[in-house]
This record gives sequence, C-alpha cells and structure tokens, in this order.
Amino acid sequence: MKKNLNIIQLITGVDEKDVWDKSSLIKEEIVVVAKVSIGIPVYNVEEYLRRCLNSISEQTFTDFEVIMVDDGSTDNSFSICQEYVAKDSRFKLIHQENKGLAGARNTCIKNMHGEFITWIDSDDKVKPDYLEKLLQVQVETGAQIINCIYYGIKDGIEYYYDYTPVYPDLKKIELSRRDVLRTVLLDKYKIIALWGNLVDSKLYKGWLCSQGVTFEDVDNKFKLYLKTNKVVLVPEQLYGYRQRNSSIMKAATRKKTFSEELELTKNLMHFIEKYAYYMEVANIDVEEEHLHILEFIDVFFNSYRVDMIENEEDKQRYFKYINRYKEKLKRYWNMCGE
Repeated sequence: MKKNLNIIQLITGVDEKDVWDKSSLIKEEIVVVAKVSIGIPVYNVEEYLRRCLNSISEQTFTDFEVIMVDDGSTDNSFSICQEYVAKDSRFKLIHQENKGLAGARNTCIKNMHGEFITWIDSDDKVKPDYLEKLLQVQVETGAQIINCIYYGIKDGIEYYYDYTPVYPDLKKIELSRRDVLRTVLLDKYKIIALWGNLVDSKLYKGWLCSQGVTFEDVDNKFKLYLKTNKVVLVPEQLYGYRQRNSSIMKAATRKKTFSEELELTKNLMHFIEKYAYYMEVANIDVEEEHLHILEFIDVFFNSYRVDMIENEEDKQRYFKYINRYKEKLKRYWNMCGE
C-alpha cells in the first residue's frame, strides 16, 4: 500500500486490493470491541517505536486494541507499524497527511471502540503490568480517570524518581472533581499530561482534542477533569517518559498568531473561572488560592505563552488581554467577598 495517499486508510495487514474488495473483512475488524483502546500518535520515531510497541505487546492484560496513527512520517515509522499490524490483529494502523499531535489524537478517538482509553506517546514505553494495575484500581474505586506516575528515560538509561515528598505514604489518592481541579491548577501531582492514565471512554463522547494549539495536553486534560466524577492517583512508576528534543509534542511547537494563541488562552481562562466556583463551594482559603491563581497566570501566560506568539505587536495585545482578565478576576473576587 502506498504511503503518500491523500485519504486516511485503515491498514488491516492484507493486500491493498483485498482491503477494498473484501469489505466484510474491514467491517469485522472495526466492530471488535476491546476493553481498552490504546491511542498512539506516530511521527518520525523510527529509533524508539519498536521499544514502545513491544512494551504494549508484552502487557499482562491482553484485551486491548492499539490505534496507531501515522501522522505523515517521513522516516520508516510507517513500515515499522505495518510489521506489528501483520503479526498482531490487535494493532490497527491509519496513515494520514500531517495534522499535528491533536489531529492525530482525533483520528485515534474516531476509531476507538474500547470501554477505556489510554494514550502512549510513540517514543515512550510502559511497564508490562501498566494496564493490569490501572484497571484493577478502576474496578476497586469506580473512578473515571486513573493516573500513574512516570519514570524518565534519557540516552537509553531509566531514571526512577523519589516521589515521597508528593506521595509520602506511597498509597493511592482519591480526588473528587473539585479536588482534582485544585490539584491540577497547582500542578501538585504532575497529572496534566494525556498519557500515563486510563480514562472512561464515555468522557470522550462528543469530544475531540483542540487542534492548532501548542501545549494541547493542558487544554484537553482540563476538559476531561471538568467532566469526571472521581480521579485516582496511583503512586507507581508504570509509564516511561523519554526525554528528547524532537518528540511529537516538541516537533509540533511553532510560533503562533495572536488568534491561534488566544484559542488556548480562552479555554484555560474558562477553566480558571470554573475553578473559582469550586473554591467557593469547597470553602477553600480563598485569599490564599487567589494568590496561587494570579501567580499561575503570570508564569504560564505572561512568561510561557507569550513566547509562542510571533508578531511583536500581537505580543503586546496578548499582554493587555491577560492583564485585563486578571483585573476582571480581582473584581469578581472582591464582589464575592462583600
């Protein structure tokens, strides 16, 4: 099958002519329902891809499907994916013209059929009991999102971190929706990434990742947390995060126009407004938390996000927009305190 097609094609491991002639075979492939759908956006990762896919093949829990989306790779990533499709029917491969990380995730979502969804970046890998342990916790707690913690991989060496300052008893932590919003904003447990967790697929119903925005995991994870009933944090390093300079996330990073950057900013501002509401309901120390929020806005928006905007005049417009929003929040908080 040719790689440079203009339409998305589902690769089933058979000859191209057979794919189109035997529609019943395609139908049979699509309707199979697995317990877990694993989404893997793929882009120019030939050096690491086999390690990632092998770690999935070796899972102790076996009722899963793997949706690999080759997002216009120019190396041998597509061919490597085909190898796994040919030898394991649980692996499905879709090729598309480059749409970026969010676009690849959306193609995954449209082709997933599992009860639960997990994301694994194509240059990362997971422990053999990654799925088994997350599913076990889900059964025990009924949570819609289960997060694990990660270990680092750099230059082929695995680094295991000391998480005891964050998880002093090394026991799982259960958070309500209100509690997890506070936790995410302060980044206490490092659970902002879309990878490294198990999510009830119902949370993805009618939902797609925001496209054309950098650092899209922040935006999209917020949306999931706003819909969930309960989140559980599992203090086990089950996910291996590879640190390199050319990951699909970093490769997607580019300078933005004012309107592009404003899209993500408005979504995050919407989250902050929701968060303020939950603070009131929870009777949290409002004055202290307000300082945290303003600090978050200064660091995240005025320092990091503004650097994503290319035009200098647009940068100044962005500064003014953020500062106006901060004043709006202060006025709102003052009214609440009266």
